Amino acid sequence: MSESAYPSVTDLTLEEKASLTSGGDAWHLQGVESKGIPGYMITDGPHGLRKSLASNTGDTDLNDSVPATCFPPAAGLSSSWNPALIREVGEAMGEECIQEKVAVILGPGVNIKRNPLGGRCFEYWSEDPYLAGHEAAGIVEGVQSKGVGTSLKHFAANNQETDRLRIDARISQRALREIYLPAFEHIVKHAKPWTIMCAYNKINGVHAAQNHWLLTDLLRGEWGYDGIVMSDWGADHDRVASLNAGLNLEMPPSYTDDQIVHAVRDGRIAPAQLDRMAQGMIDLVERTRAAMSIDGYRYDIDAHDDVARRAAIESIVMLKNDDATLPLRKDAKIAVIGEFARTPRYQGGGSSHITPNRMTSFLDALAARGIDADFAPGYTLDLAPADPALETEAIAAAGRNDVAIVFLGLPEEAESEGFDRTHLDLPAKQTDLLRRIAAANPNTVVILSNGSVVTIRPWAGDAKSILESWLLGQAGGAALADVVFGDASPSGKLAQSIPMDINDDPSMLNWPGEEGHVDYGEGVFVGYRHYDTCGKAVDYPFGYGLSYATFAIGDVRVEKTSANTARVTATVANTSDVDGAETVQVYVAPGKADVARPVHELKGFEKVFLKAGESTTVTIDLDERAFAYWSERYADWHVEEGEYTVEVGTSSRDIVARVPVALDGDGKTQPLTAWSTYGEWSADPVGAQVVAAVADAGERGDLPKLPDNSMMRMFLMTMPVNSMPMLMGEGGKAITEFMLADYARRTA
Repeated sequence: MSESAYPSVTDLTLEEKASLTSGGDAWHLQGVESKGIPGYMITDGPHGLRKSLASNTGDTDLNDSVPATCFPPAAGLSSSWNPALIREVGEAMGEECIQEKVAVILGPGVNIKRNPLGGRCFEYWSEDPYLAGHEAAGIVEGVQSKGVGTSLKHFAANNQETDRLRIDARISQRALREIYLPAFEHIVKHAKPWTIMCAYNKINGVHAAQNHWLLTDLLRGEWGYDGIVMSDWGADHDRVASLNAGLNLEMPPSYTDDQIVHAVRDGRIAPAQLDRMAQGMIDLVERTRAAMSIDGYRYDIDAHDDVARRAAIESIVMLKNDDATLPLRKDAKIAVIGEFARTPRYQGGGSSHITPNRMTSFLDALAARGIDADFAPGYTLDLAPADPALETEAIAAAGRNDVAIVFLGLPEEAESEGFDRTHLDLPAKQTDLLRRIAAANPNTVVILSNGSVVTIRPWAGDAKSILESWLLGQAGGAALADVVFGDASPSGKLAQSIPMDINDDPSMLNWPGEEGHVDYGEGVFVGYRHYDTCGKAVDYPFGYGLSYATFAIGDVRVEKTSANTARVTATVANTSDVDGAETVQVYVAPGKADVARPVHELKGFEKVFLKAGESTTVTIDLDERAFAYWSERYADWHVEEGEYTVEVGTSSRDIVARVPVALDGDGKTQPLTAWSTYGEWSADPVGAQVVAAVADAGERGDLPKLPDNSMMRMFLMTMPVNSMPMLMGEGGKAITEFMLADYARRTA
């Protein structure tokens, strides 16, 4: 065998096959060097490379890593609504993996932001599965275009940090299919990640790592996945059960390969199942072989920093801009207040913590522009009480300048992997300081730094302008300066709603669970699906974001392209003298439905960049899934016949056009039985013929005549036909028997 040839699993001993299903150490696959299978490195993402510097490769020190480009975490990048830009970020990450000989980078994470208190919201994409899947696919496509693997995570329903290693997430099949699985499904089917990382938690009583339905029936069988599944670090509690369920790789190793060997020998694992899992690991090595064979490669640090800067610019969401306070004049006298301006919070805490290869704070960016700002830290980056001396200095600086730019945000100890937040409030010392600064200078701009939403309404009146900058990565300071001074127009749109109060969130009744489980009692009504359906006031809606430019969306048309699909076209015009970008958002509103459905759901979007006065036409296709819901009755997606409304807008609350479209439906019917109601018989195409036959027989006197007064008909329509004797006496039995026999004849 040549050195470059990789064996089939049939070339390996039982012990060698077993060894491939566990890591070599905390960050390496377990190779079989004698058979030409190397133990390549895999390491953390998801918004850049976190490769440990430790000489001990089993070390998991999160802050000791090789310098790499720190791109904006998903908290920010999700607000770009720009899949092409996100792919560029992925391509750059892949190049850095090649330099550092990393075969698989662990990310992206596409779990739903079920509740904004979730500790890892900063590294997840959205409260909406369509947006999460269509954005994060760019990371997968970009990284893998360079020959490096990604690990889509955390599969599935890892939506909180509280008790995350063992919590049992109890979720209906419909909520799973419509909310918590679609982002994974889209990326699996369209971007084809080479690996998937399963979650720690249980799903409906079964650990994700041991869940055969999740890892084999659904993922491989229904979705056609052909990559490998690895455990989250320490999520595999029973190697035999996990391998049988479809887990290829335990990470990190528990040094129990002998358990797999014994299980095969005593029949608890079928040899063919071990072969499938081990062959998957060989295939992964083969996929990454070319990239890992490149020696001496060096990525362009400047080019990657530029990508990080452009990504950060598009991550910024302008929430408020009264009196056109922004952009600032280049010659404005500026007070910059807040320690975050000097010591930026640019990423979240935990396993994704990256050592940036450079860092630009807002003050650094001002200095590079030759701007001598009047800086005052104002507060400390901890949860200690306010410092009166710092506050006095800050208020004085605000009072002697034209404008005060105030940086507010959450220190790292307020949100991180490992724990969930308990409230949405900013530190009181920051908002108290803002109130006093606004009194000293009415031209106050607030720039936020936070990984998930914070309460804004109580202090919003103290700011003329508000920029939600999330966590912007290493180039965030330069990106903020670009936006503040108008070199770039803000174009970010919210990927999660900002509620008035955390208690308005529907998941709060079941957050974060009790006695080892959490009930997802809100079902499919997550985020804006709840707020918009219930008419609940929010501070800022999903999809919202202002610009220095102004836009008009018109000539909205919806063309039915098949029985249950449609094409949406609209004209977008930049009606200002400022270059900028607008994101056209398409929502689908169902008509009357057999199940409770949200008032509308995002089903398409396109971000367009237009020069001043320019216009263009966007086209967005809506497939059958855009109109479907998951039917637990049919155990399948179901499109009902009827009229739907296609909504086009710039946020979930800012809809500019509503166009009806009539769909044929998918024609699915459920076999009728004695337990089907008379109303269900009447609504079914075949059942309706039987009902007509019953009426005819009643007119002829062959069967009892059914009652025709409204009250009795109401009872009749809601009654299973096997209860007909309750309404009709002995004659009801004859009606039931006739219906069942006639139905059997017609469907034979």
